[in-house]
Amino acid sequence: MKRMLICFLSGICIFCNTWSQSGPSGPIVPSDPSLVQQRATLKDTRPVRRSPQPTVADKAKVMDYFQNQEFDEAIDYLGPALGEDSASVPVLGYLGYAYYMTDKSKAAESCYQKIFDQDSVNKSALYYLEVLNYHEDPERALDFTQRLVQLQPGKAVWWRTKGELQRRLKQPDSALSSLCQAYGLAPGDAKNISALADLLIEKKDYGQADSILDAGLAKDSLNFPLLKLRMRSAYNVRDYAAVLTPGERTIRLNLPDVNAQSWLALSYYNLQRYPDCIRTCEFLQNSGYDVESVLYYESRAWAKLRNYAQSNSMLAICLKKAISHTAEWYYNDLGDNYEGLKDFKAAIANYDTAYYLFKDPTMLYNCGRLAESGLKNNILARKYYLHYIAIAHPESPEEKKAYAYVKARWGGRNGGKGK
Repeated sequence: MKRMLICFLSGICIFCNTWSQSGPSGPIVPSDPSLVQQRATLKDTRPVRRSPQPTVADKAKVMDYFQNQEFDEAIDYLGPALGEDSASVPVLGYLGYAYYMTDKSKAAESCYQKIFDQDSVNKSALYYLEVLNYHEDPERALDFTQRLVQLQPGKAVWWRTKGELQRRLKQPDSALSSLCQAYGLAPGDAKNISALADLLIEKKDYGQADSILDAGLAKDSLNFPLLKLRMRSAYNVRDYAAVLTPGERTIRLNLPDVNAQSWLALSYYNLQRYPDCIRTCEFLQNSGYDVESVLYYESRAWAKLRNYAQSNSMLAICLKKAISHTAEWYYNDLGDNYEGLKDFKAAIANYDTAYYLFKDPTMLYNCGRLAESGLKNNILARKYYLHYIAIAHPESPEEKKAYAYVKARWGGRNGGKGK
């Protein structure tokens, strides 16, 4: 989970405000789950402070630990206090939060579960139990989220989280209902727009998706998730012209994304704007996305511009990327197996393919050897051997011995003929 200091400080403010408003057992609930999920990563290099063993947790001291990112120290401090009163909701809440911020998920869940067991409507416990189970156990997370919806039905974030979990659990109709509710409560929230539009596109309701996306982009024309969804919707219905404006905005934002800019490149290609297709592909490559599909799209655009040499150059790179180098082992082993079966033609075919793909001269030697000794076909053997002599650079003793034999027997002008 990413940690951002500003989100942490916001959490501390909420923590303090809740305490003052609700007393020591008040809930600690952020306004949006993403604020806690984006936690701070700053590491404090100051010496570890050792505090006296408390019998009751001091709120000011705990807040001091949290504000200074001293979560491990907070855990050391809170442990004995919890020992004095293992059912203390405030101490369990503090300790659960400290465990959460140090990625001790199981320990954090245990603390919040104890709070939930005492108080099933504690919003802080419900929220963190949902977060901690979101990926590992979405069904359990959904149960906690539904409780939050019942407690705060006017809070859009709970409806959105509910819809996202229902979608993960393959409940698209329920998810749509929940996400529509979230959007209705907060239609200006880009996260609500994205979540609903994404599901509408999946359900092929492109018109409705475009409607809410366009409304969102009218307020924030450079919101990358909204731009990407708008491109996806337009590309899916083959409205290639509609892909261009949001696509160019993603490039101006300098946010490379293989899917987004591939849709843009292919849209330019389908609109016969080949130089723009090439420019888009090169943007991805210059951004570190030197992937087979992008190179292929660019190669086709070069071919349309009749620059066949450039197209072939890129296709050669595509071919290397398309074939795993472990395939050489498989072709070599196939050749060995067919040789063991004395199916020399099949063995030669596999060795020949291995050479064609990976250019190992040894494969040519194997082909010549089997043509000579297995098929008794000196013409074919000479063809492979001469190619082998021309490119081989033997290093091991075995390779040098094979090379010397081929050179002596087949390297002359009439090598191998009539022998």
